[in-house]
Amino acid sequence: MKTSDLLVKALENEGVRTIFGIPGEENLDVLDSLSRSSIELVLTRHEQAAGFMAATYGRLTGQPGVCLSTLGPGATNFVTAAAYAQLGGMPMVMLAGQKPIRSSKQGRFQIVDVVHLMEPTTKYSEQVVEGAQAPAMVREAFRLAAHERPGAAYLELPEDIADEDADASIFDVVDHRRPCADDRSIDEAVAMIQAAERPLLLIGADANRTRASEALTSFVDRTGLYFFNTQMGKGIIDERHPRYVGTAALSEHDFLHCAIDRADLIINIGHDVVEKPPFLMEKGGKKVIHVNFHVARIDDIYFPQLNVVGDIADAVTRIGERLGKVDKDFSYFERVRNEVESHTSRYFTDDRFPILPQRLVKLLRERLDDQDIITLDNGVYKIWFARNYKCHASNTLLLDNALATMGAGLPSAMAAKHVHPDRKVVSVNGDGGFLMNSQELETAVRMNLDLVVIILNDSAYGMIKWKQQGMGFDNYGLDFKNPDLVRYAESFGAIGHRAESVENFIEILETALSSKGVHVIDLPVDYALNHDILNVMIKDHACTL
Repeated sequence: MKTSDLLVKALENEGVRTIFGIPGEENLDVLDSLSRSSIELVLTRHEQAAGFMAATYGRLTGQPGVCLSTLGPGATNFVTAAAYAQLGGMPMVMLAGQKPIRSSKQGRFQIVDVVHLMEPTTKYSEQVVEGAQAPAMVREAFRLAAHERPGAAYLELPEDIADEDADASIFDVVDHRRPCADDRSIDEAVAMIQAAERPLLLIGADANRTRASEALTSFVDRTGLYFFNTQMGKGIIDERHPRYVGTAALSEHDFLHCAIDRADLIINIGHDVVEKPPFLMEKGGKKVIHVNFHVARIDDIYFPQLNVVGDIADAVTRIGERLGKVDKDFSYFERVRNEVESHTSRYFTDDRFPILPQRLVKLLRERLDDQDIITLDNGVYKIWFARNYKCHASNTLLLDNALATMGAGLPSAMAAKHVHPDRKVVSVNGDGGFLMNSQELETAVRMNLDLVVIILNDSAYGMIKWKQQGMGFDNYGLDFKNPDLVRYAESFGAIGHRAESVENFIEILETALSSKGVHVIDLPVDYALNHDILNVMIKDHACTL
């Protein structure tokens, strides 16, 4: 068979059911092979969006999502999505075409060395130069993309190689068990927790990827330890749990950091230094136990005293069994928990308009079930969702606290709905981030998705403007004008809404959540209280609870 047929059979063997992307003339053999396969091609309107969708597919399923592009400008549009997947620990495989490599009559037209371009932002970047190599290279790309720590892989297929005959076998997908931590490190962790006066548990993104929710919930129930999480660790333990203190949306000076500052030991489960730090270590300060699949990467603010390296679920289960109930005075953590609850619930019922992001958080939490999903683009509202939105299950608030790119919110929601068609999915975007990939509304409509897209409209790049003001600079260079977002949505075949008050927004939201189709809501937002709220946190950060 020709190489493109062999490649597609290798993809089917990996369990690939969907490919997101935009083919070009260099992919025509692959496109022909796909047309006779069990794999669905979801045609997007931009390669970057296809990459975000593939990465989110991988994030939700644990299996690499797949995206497809042509050579040159198509493949380079994958770069941001590759970084998004690589930093966020999301398994993804990118497939791209290339001009013929055995002979070419077009000189260097459209040719960029994408293989080397992708190397810094992927775990694997290779070109297929012999058709018979394709199955082995597909297997290796998928293996590396999914293996801890997950990330992106890039595979390039020149059009002449795609068309040539090849004879090779498809490689079996061989599963493997993760290694477990050694007994000595488990015993040392138990001894450190027993010796500490105020141990505190931190749960990070790696524990989310590896589906350690059940083990960690049992660990907290068994030991009685209080816990907090990073932004990408939200929901691993149901945040209605009485031992949940809060989410680290900032690196310091939030009310949660009163508990972190008072703790003398942090048991850090699955945190990755790629994610924005939830606390800053200092020499001579609190001790840290690092529990993860890999040894901690050391820098100026993270240098744990103990590494427990191995399968996370196994490690916490064994530590919990040897530790049993921890008999400590956790009354301070309880007081911090109550203080966090008090401050995060402030403004939950404030009906001023334009809407406060805190009010939006409350309205969405009240109307979504435990397994329903919110995806966030990147903006200042992300802080309030991280702090104030209680996740009842893992991967139900999809935010990016690694690359923190704009433009991913809508494509991520589309992938989430594609993976979980039975769940409600809401995409929350700033107006800046939304318009970076808003063309995908047409894709969402064509996919017949039932989706709610909320655009927080302040006609500015609000996060940077907030930082600009906070640093004492004059307001300059960050304001813009939006199109009529309702008519814009309708031009793609979506259903557009414009909220005129909080009460009106509630009516629109309930209609959108209970209706078919893609609903786009233009929602004016007021970020004016950001400084006031954070100034209160800093002012009250004496932690004398």
